[in-house]
Amino acid sequence: MLTLRPLLPADADALSAAALESIATVGRWMPWCTPDYTPAHALEWIDHCTQARADQSAYELGIFSADGSELFGLVGLNQFNRLHNFCNLGYWVRESRQRQGVAVTAARRLAEFGFRELGQTRIEIVIAAGNTGSEAVARKVGAHFEGMARNRLQLADGPVAASVYSLIP
Repeated sequence: MLTLRPLLPADADALSAAALESIATVGRWMPWCTPDYTPAHALEWIDHCTQARADQSAYELGIFSADGSELFGLVGLNQFNRLHNFCNLGYWVRESRQRQGVAVTAARRLAEFGFRELGQTRIEIVIAAGNTGSEAVARKVGAHFEGMARNRLQLADGPVAASVYSLIP
């Protein structure tokens, strides 16, 4: 079992350590995940997440072990489109916890929250071309592949195509 909860300032060191551990697997897809990611950067992100939850513009949560002692990664609902009632679901898991069902479990739970508590009618998962691990997670949570969008995401080397998956209640 996993615990999903908001990140706290006390989690900054753990977040920085998880990011640094995962540069080889996460850094390719997440431009912020670089060798210079410090606890200060993590604290800035935690502050941003706290404000975003307060104004209901994003729900970014830490994925923790059941007892809360280890940070496995992050999962979030963000980029809300209020007019058309949908949002984006994103996730990443530290390298030592990948391929253990962590992302699948966390993504399912947060998607359920998005439908049940936030009343979303569509949740999108947008994945950079070539990110086969994240695509496998999307399929395992039951997301439907809708197509490839050109220049959909901006990575460190510039714009890339992305697969668009969707979940509906």
